[in-house]
Amino acid sequence: MKRMIPILLLAIFMCAACTSTKEKNERMVKQEEPSKVIPNVEIIAKQLRTPWSIEKSDTALYVTERPGNIVKIMEGEVARQQVLLKKELSTAPEAGLLGFVLSPDFTTTHIAYAYYTYEEGSAQFNRVVTLMLIDNKWQETDLLIDRIQSGTYHHGGRLKIGPDRKLYVTVGDATQPSLAQDLDALEGKILRLNLDGSIPNDNPFPRSYVYSYGHRNPQGLAWATDGTMYASEHGNAANDEINMIEKGKNYGWPLMEGTDKQQHMVTPLFTSGSTKTWAPSGITVVDDHLYAAALRGTAVLTFDVNMKKQDMLLSEFGRIRDVFMDGSYLYFISNNTDGRGNPQPDDDKLYRIPL
Repeated sequence: MKRMIPILLLAIFMCAACTSTKEKNERMVKQEEPSKVIPNVEIIAKQLRTPWSIEKSDTALYVTERPGNIVKIMEGEVARQQVLLKKELSTAPEAGLLGFVLSPDFTTTHIAYAYYTYEEGSAQFNRVVTLMLIDNKWQETDLLIDRIQSGTYHHGGRLKIGPDRKLYVTVGDATQPSLAQDLDALEGKILRLNLDGSIPNDNPFPRSYVYSYGHRNPQGLAWATDGTMYASEHGNAANDEINMIEKGKNYGWPLMEGTDKQQHMVTPLFTSGSTKTWAPSGITVVDDHLYAAALRGTAVLTFDVNMKKQDMLLSEFGRIRDVFMDGSYLYFISNNTDGRGNPQPDDDKLYRIPL
């Protein structure tokens, strides 16, 4: 029995060592699993106020802020430019100065396009307007579309100019799902218009801005080099979507979502599934890869549209609102000051990484 004691003690010691090593390895795994960080991340601007859109002209970057400013960033200098609007800007959740895109001839005309939410008495609407940069201030000039219903949430708001030099607008369902299927309503749609605000002759529905319908809250638009159009869309609690957008097609909301299939309706290329949410916002496409800003996903996500694979490019920066590709750099903005995030010192920020 005495000879057994040293053997038992040795066995106990070895088991304790194994348990300690196992616990250490488990802790290491838990520390490595939650995030994916890419080196060489640069901070281009700090202390942004709930930023929403990124645009670029020559060496100058422009970022819209929901409270009603446009921030110009050039050669390390950050200047907040006032935006003079004709309507009272709304401060409701998800509302404010949202989409922004520069005119193709911006360097000579100083014209841009903007989408904003405004208040009129007890009502609230969205509108699409032109802005002109005069003496470092942006002034609303022409009204293109007005009185788009906004509701409490689901404003949409992304503006992009397509390869066809038409202006595309994403519009949410204004928390009235049935509007997404109503072709006489602008809500729950992607709209297409000429740069002067008129309706293109080749739009799919006569005398209508509607380009596609059945959308819940689309917030990202981008085109591949071959002209294929993509959009990101917020699902109902889950089932967020990345869609390939085709002229006149019905994307199902609220009659279907996620991987559901119905006749004459389009199922998304990618979905977050019924138990997860990305809350995707701005997107950009590089070669066969689509990059999406994810708010609740707190990441920049990547989607290989040919291989039908998805991945996470980076995380640990909080809520991401928009992405913008310029040359070999991907720019992205955090959105931690929007009332739903956890702001870190000097948030929000504009970052860039080399791809």
